[in-house]
Amino acid sequence: MRDLSISVYFARAVLRNAVAIGLDPMELLRKNRISPRLMLEKGARISIERYANLQVSTMLAMQDETLGYSTRRLPIGTWSMMCHAVIGCETLGQALNRYCRFFQLFESSPWPCFIEEPDQVSLRLQAQEGTTLEAWPVELMLFNAHRFSSWLVQEHLPIQAVNLAYAPAAQPEDYRHMFLANPVFFEAQHSELVFSRALMEKRITQTEQGLRHYLRHPALMMLTQDFPRNSWTARVRDQIRHSLQEMPELGTVADALDIHPQTLRRRLAAEGATFKDIKNQLRRDTALHFLGKQGISIEEIAHRSGFSEASAFIRAFKSWTGLTPYTYRKGL
Repeated sequence: MRDLSISVYFARAVLRNAVAIGLDPMELLRKNRISPRLMLEKGARISIERYANLQVSTMLAMQDETLGYSTRRLPIGTWSMMCHAVIGCETLGQALNRYCRFFQLFESSPWPCFIEEPDQVSLRLQAQEGTTLEAWPVELMLFNAHRFSSWLVQEHLPIQAVNLAYAPAAQPEDYRHMFLANPVFFEAQHSELVFSRALMEKRITQTEQGLRHYLRHPALMMLTQDFPRNSWTARVRDQIRHSLQEMPELGTVADALDIHPQTLRRRLAAEGATFKDIKNQLRRDTALHFLGKQGISIEEIAHRSGFSEASAFIRAFKSWTGLTPYTYRKGL
């Protein structure tokens, strides 16, 4: 089980253009079992599953896969057809090139471009002259491109740089989650993903059969897909997850990974993570997961989330979301 949550910043962004075409955001939230009250809480988070369902429901209601953010509507089924156009490619480079060419056919701003340089390649977003791109659609397009590329080769692709041409719009931890602790730079000249050119020779390992499974719920698949990773953040996360109720300390995890604690701390920092952050994220995501299930007491959820006392869990949960676990559960 992979317990994940996401900031309500992203849910707000999904719904931002719904009212303009006569939709009721409250109805969409309730349909997907998301409390409208959570949208008002700055630090609130929701489960990945409910966020993914909200995204799909809103796209279907708007009949627009860009959720109203592009200059031209992309009809439902566009992403599916892109997948079918790309799945027959032999290498990742061919796939990303075809991915960009496919979306350029729609003359919808922004559009992705495949930029090749001697040592690196970029998937860069470009827009019509005079158009100011909003943060969330840029982040969504780059997120989708990275996760889809990773799905094609069945491994989490390392990114040399995620360049964003604006100041941070969400919290730093949300960007770490979104781009899997790869380096993110703001106020850059372009919004783009930068990859090593060597990655473009990777073979496409997915098949038509795998694509059929993926297309049952691509939004959820890309948010939850998990491939073997060699990053220290992933290794530490796995060690803590397997013994969350005992909540191991840094030294214990370092011993299990056969590395000196100070070396582990430095390697996590190089990936943009800290041991404390990883523990808190796991605790929070585990709590959110079980709060969405009936019949599990707050005391039991506290225990499963690595707290020895419910009172400490309640204080921590309120610091994460702005709500007590009782209020959060009542709003579901």
